[in-house]
Amino acid sequence: MTETPNPNIVDADTLTGEMRPIRRCVIALGSNLGDRLSKLQGAVHSLADTPQVWVTEVSPVYETEPLDSPDGSGPYLNAVVLLDTTLPARMLLDRALAIESAFGRQPSEVRNAPRPLDVDLIVVGERRASEETLTLPHPRAHERAFVLAPWADVEPEAEIPGVGPVTELLAKLEDQGVTRRDDLQLELN
Repeated sequence: MTETPNPNIVDADTLTGEMRPIRRCVIALGSNLGDRLSKLQGAVHSLADTPQVWVTEVSPVYETEPLDSPDGSGPYLNAVVLLDTTLPARMLLDRALAIESAFGRQPSEVRNAPRPLDVDLIVVGERRASEETLTLPHPRAHERAFVLAPWADVEPEAEIPGVGPVTELLAKLEDQGVTRRDDLQLELN
């Protein structure tokens, strides 16, 4: 995976004069409550409306069986968004959490509980982090077909830094109930 289409491009913050590189990011979206497609589309628009974020690709939509979720959880719709940004990873995470909240996600004590919207940072350039609230690359992305399949559709040569090529990682996974839904599409404006 490349850091950016041109790693020599930098953006100068007009207020501080600080130079920040443009980084390629991968964000996974998921929803299994309410109007799932509408929530995914809203997340795409919200990301595109974020200053210093340029959405470049949106994957096809996949319907997936819930993985490691409580009994009775409904199927998810999932997609992956590729974007370029000059935002630091922490600010991008804050934006992802704000988008989830705006679409009705409430904190839950139940692991992998059903949710109206999930916005996960998978990769932020080559950035690595191992903090309490931020781990990059996403620690379980390589185990999740609902991340790898849509990602492979829009960036077949992609790699998870330090883990491996997305298509090879996807090929190693057992069937996780992931089905491409060509009848559903997300728009990129």
